[in-house]
Amino acid sequence: MVNLTRIYTKTGDDGTTSLGDGSRTSKNDPRLEAYATVDEANSAIGIVLSLDTLQNPNDELAEMKKVLIRIQNDMFDVGADLCTPVVDEPKIEPLRVVEKQVLYLENCIDKFNENLNPLRSFILPSGTQLSAQLHLARTIVRRAERETWNAIHSFGAGVNPLTAKYLNRLSDLLFVLARVANAEIGDQLWVPGATRDID
Repeated sequence: MVNLTRIYTKTGDDGTTSLGDGSRTSKNDPRLEAYATVDEANSAIGIVLSLDTLQNPNDELAEMKKVLIRIQNDMFDVGADLCTPVVDEPKIEPLRVVEKQVLYLENCIDKFNENLNPLRSFILPSGTQLSAQLHLARTIVRRAERETWNAIHSFGAGVNPLTAKYLNRLSDLLFVLARVANAEIGDQLWVPGATRDID
């Protein structure tokens, strides 16, 4: 159980912070970069959930809202995992991302993608406000994934690779959900070189 009695501790004023196991590390630590970006991505999903479109949603958007709320909780699991080094025989069993959480995302991708038209081009990250915000969340998740891989390459077995796998699938799901959000108006397709000859 988390017990937050004080919001500021002043312990980070020297440029270090505590990891989940109580050890101290630089605020430039790749693991910190990764879980900080996970937090940023989660906040972007929070903005999606605040949109008027999801306050009184139709059936499909209600299901999307339910999925996003679950994902917000799972993103805290991802952050908790990234901030706690993987060690042999830990004194307290840490919270880790598990394959079942990744499978949930894959099932959601298949479910929401089922009724979408096949893509013949890349799409522009635009359309409805809901779609645009989902695309923004997607790009932040992609950055979180890259930073997680950087942490994995820096610390090897000290970082759970399922965190990166989870973020990879989440970015794919957010892409699909952005298309669902544009279902009524259609995707804005990229037309390669379309403006090259326009004055």
